[in-house]
Amino acid sequence: MSNNERASLAQYARRRFVLSGTSVVKDQFPYCRPSEEWVSASAGSGSTEVVSFAHYDYLGLAENPRVREAAKTAIDTMGPGTGASRLVGGELRLHRTLEREFAGFLGVEDTLALVSGYGANVTLVSHLLTKGDIIFVDEACHNSIMVGAELSRADVLSFRHNDLDHLRDQLARERSKYNRALVVVEGLYSMDGDIPDLPSLIEICRRHQVWLMIDEAHSIGVLGSSGRGITEHYGIDPSEIDLIIGTLSKAFVSCGGFIAGKRSVVEWLRYTLPGFVYSVGLSPSSAAAALAALSILQEESTRLVRLRENSEYFAASARAAGLNLGNSLGIAVVPIFFDDVPTTMKAAGAALDAGYYVSPIVQIAVPRDGPRLRFFITAKHEKDQLDGVLNAIKVFPSRGHQPPLQESRKTNEPVAC
Repeated sequence: MSNNERASLAQYARRRFVLSGTSVVKDQFPYCRPSEEWVSASAGSGSTEVVSFAHYDYLGLAENPRVREAAKTAIDTMGPGTGASRLVGGELRLHRTLEREFAGFLGVEDTLALVSGYGANVTLVSHLLTKGDIIFVDEACHNSIMVGAELSRADVLSFRHNDLDHLRDQLARERSKYNRALVVVEGLYSMDGDIPDLPSLIEICRRHQVWLMIDEAHSIGVLGSSGRGITEHYGIDPSEIDLIIGTLSKAFVSCGGFIAGKRSVVEWLRYTLPGFVYSVGLSPSSAAAALAALSILQEESTRLVRLRENSEYFAASARAAGLNLGNSLGIAVVPIFFDDVPTTMKAAGAALDAGYYVSPIVQIAVPRDGPRLRFFITAKHEKDQLDGVLNAIKVFPSRGHQPPLQESRKTNEPVAC
C-alpha cells in the first residue's frame, strides 16, 4: 500500500464497503432512496403507489390527523427544538408529561425519554456496568445493544439466540467470577420476529443474582392484550424487569427512545447517563406526536385487534404457501427466509414490480447464510395486499430451516443488528 493510499480516507472507505459485502447489493434495491412520493402503507387496489411492508407503523398511526396535529401544535407553541440539554435548560413540561404517561401505561415507576432509541441502548448498556462486571447478550440482539456492550468496561458473553440452556451454562461457569451481571434480550426480535421465554429468564436471573434488561422497541404497542409489551403477553408484573427500553419510532410513529424502571434507577440515570446529560432534549413535536399516538392506542383497542388479525392471516398464508418463517411468532415482524442472497433480491424485486415494497435483509444486518425478506405487518394493511405480496414471492425457493447465528464467543464484536 502506497503512502498516498494510506492517506486517503475515501480509498479506505471504498475498501471497507467492498469487504462488508453491502456494496454487492446496494444497487439492486431502492435502499436509501426517497420513498414519500411512491410508498404508502395503505395504498388501495389499483393505486399507482407502492404498498409498504418496510415501515414499522404497526398501529397505522403515521397518517393519523390527531398525531400530526399534535406535532404541528407543539412546534407552533414551543418551537422546533429545545435548544439545550434538558439538564441545563432544554427541559419542557411536555417531557415530564410524556415520561409520566408512558410510565403509567407500562406499569412502571418512571421513564426517561431520549432523542434516539438506538442511542438509548448504546448509552445505557455502556454506562451500567464497569470492570469486574459481565454482560450476557442474546446473539440476535440489535446492533445498538452490541455496540453499547462493546463500549462498556465490563466483559461480554453472547449466548445462542433464545437458547436459555446455553445461558444457564454460561452463568454457572462465569457468574461467580464477577461482581455484577446483566442479561440483555429483546421483547420481539427485530430480524427474526420471535420472543424470549420471559418466565424462564426471570427465574434464571433471580437464581444467579443477575439484572435483566429487555429492549421492547418492537413489542410495546404490539404484544399483550392492550399493547403493553412482553410482560403483558406473559402476564408478568413489569416490576420484575430491572430495565425496559422502548422506542417512540415504531408503534408510536415518532422519534426517540425511553428507559423504564424503578424511580431510583431512572433518577440516577437522569443525572449521570451520558446520552441524556450531554444530548439535546427530545423535540416538542416528537414528544407531542408520541403522546397522541399513546392516547389513541389506549382509546382504540381495535387497532391492536386489526394488527393481530392481519399478522395471523399473513403468517398462516405464508406457511401454507410453503414459505419458511423460521421461529417467528407471526405478529408484526414476519421474516421469510430464502436460499441465498440472489434469490432474496429477486423476490424483493418481484414484490416491487407487483407494487409491494419489502426490504431484503442480507449481511451485514444478519448472518451471511440467513438472507430474508422482513415484513412489517400493520393494522392498515388489507387482505388483498397481504395476498398480493405473497403471490409475488411464493415462486421463489424458501429456506427449509432457519440458519443458526454464529457460535457464542467471548467478544465485544456485534454479531447481529
